[in-house]
Amino acid sequence: THAFPHLQPEREGTFHRGLGLNLTSGQYTAPITGYYTFTATLHIVRREQRRKGQPCRRNHVRVLICVQSHCQHNSNLETVSQLENGSDLFTVSVTGVLYLQAGQYASVFVHNTAGSPLTVQSGSDFSAILLGV
Repeated sequence: THAFPHLQPEREGTFHRGLGLNLTSGQYTAPITGYYTFTATLHIVRREQRRKGQPCRRNHVRVLICVQSHCQHNSNLETVSQLENGSDLFTVSVTGVLYLQAGQYASVFVHNTAGSPLTVQSGSDFSAILLGV
């Protein structure tokens, strides 16, 4: 299994309601058992371009929202975005519905296969809304 860097917000955003989001850990903990819709929109900067002569690698980034830090296909939301050559700033979004038991948490992970360091910019967001039980 791969270890994915965990995203931790640096400060509270302009809209933050409810007690489920822990800004220190970057985790949303379900207050009650039910179906939740999750959305993460990440504004990402690629800090270095691939050098000429360097072998071409898979040039994409995976963004996942995982339950209990388990990123298997049956317990996560996932999107894969191809990184365009010559582009330094791009946006990746993932959204969907996950079922969480009370006390379970969900968090955002990034798997970078681009071979260049990536930085998540301010203005990125992560949200969870209870749909129903």
